[in-house]
Amino acid sequence: MHVLVMASQKGGSGKTTLSGHLAVEADKANIGPVALIDTDPQGSLSHWWNAREATSPHFAKVHLMQLGEALEELRKGGIKLAVVDTPPAVTDSISQVVAHADLVVIPTRPSPHDLRSVGATVDIAERHGKPLVFVMNGATARARITGETAVALSQHGTVAPITLHHRVDFAASMVDGRSVGEVMPKSQSAKEVRDLWTYLQDRLSRLTHDTKFLPDVRPDLSIEALTSLTEEPVETGPEANSVPEPVAVPEPAAETAPIRERRALGERRTNFATFGGVERRTHPFGRRAQDRN
Repeated sequence: MHVLVMASQKGGSGKTTLSGHLAVEADKANIGPVALIDTDPQGSLSHWWNAREATSPHFAKVHLMQLGEALEELRKGGIKLAVVDTPPAVTDSISQVVAHADLVVIPTRPSPHDLRSVGATVDIAERHGKPLVFVMNGATARARITGETAVALSQHGTVAPITLHHRVDFAASMVDGRSVGEVMPKSQSAKEVRDLWTYLQDRLSRLTHDTKFLPDVRPDLSIEALTSLTEEPVETGPEANSVPEPVAVPEPAAETAPIRERRALGERRTNFATFGGVERRTHPFGRRAQDRN
């Protein structure tokens, strides 16, 4: 079983929405069974899942102290992928979640506040020797700050070559327990999520040396996909149609994953325990002063 952990110190980075979307895409990619694990006391992912009619992905709300035991039970139960959502804080408890990860995903919005907050999460991942990948989330199309943020993040880890842009349909699709790929499968938001999952699936396969986890097609790392990271503001004049330089990433190009039909619907509800107690730790993005020497 592979474990994908969503982690970010800053609230509003989109961890919960991304967790649900990636779990649905993983299930549609037929790598399941897939399980969602909610460790956030706010229970936003639980509310989304309880509004969901589809029978998959599976779901569990787990106390952080019981996460290791829960993951082992899921592994014995045949779960192939666990997607873990975490609270918007960096604590010793969150560190325990990262300790179980095969890959840590850090959703980051293109803003100075988000950049300042990711350093603590990077420290935890590095402390446990866990690979991480930044996902640019909620980006504004053709905004200079998106490219600047990607460049800054690339100094501290891998940046996913697929950017999730700010669109109403992405978040609004979560209202009734579905994902944007289920509500609007041909939308640009659905394509971005689908391409992001294909990239993460490929990366997980290579990190764990699991050839059975390889996607049917390699992720789309075409010039069009890469330039979404560094699009410039809309301009007028002779240079308005120029294409900016893409951010270099060490991944091969391939085709996008095909759109798959939505699965049959059913009903399932479960209540689980929550956890409490949040400690906050903050310092500027990058490395602490003693680590930079």
